[in-house]
Amino acid sequence: MRHRQQEFPPPLPAARLCKVVLRTVHLMATSVLVGGYAFGAPAARLLPWLYAAIATGVAMIFYEAYPTLGFVFEGWGLMLLAKLGLLCAMGLVGRKRLPILLAVVALAAIGSHMPRRWRHYSLLHRKVMR
Repeated sequence: MRHRQQEFPPPLPAARLCKVVLRTVHLMATSVLVGGYAFGAPAARLLPWLYAAIATGVAMIFYEAYPTLGFVFEGWGLMLLAKLGLLCAMGLVGRKRLPILLAVVALAAIGSHMPRRWRHYSLLHRKVMR
């Protein structure tokens, strides 16, 4: 009897390139937001940059999630969702925008450099993935 291997959908076309471009645009948008709020730019002028940061964050989640959503239970996925949640809360926080943006940057730095055992630990599977 032959075993059928589990079939996954084919990889997204140019996924690596798209991830790099999205991450770059995301970092640029977030940088403009942090600098803008740090130097007192009007919130209305920064709104397109906030939307760009949120949109690229959501797009990066799409590329990371394909074809499964398992990463959202891992340490880095939870931090990513926390960052996106903070960005989405920007319209509700009034004058506290800069501290929130600095928290987003801190979460990004910590999430990118935490040990593998935390970064890829899955709360769902109770083990380190990958």
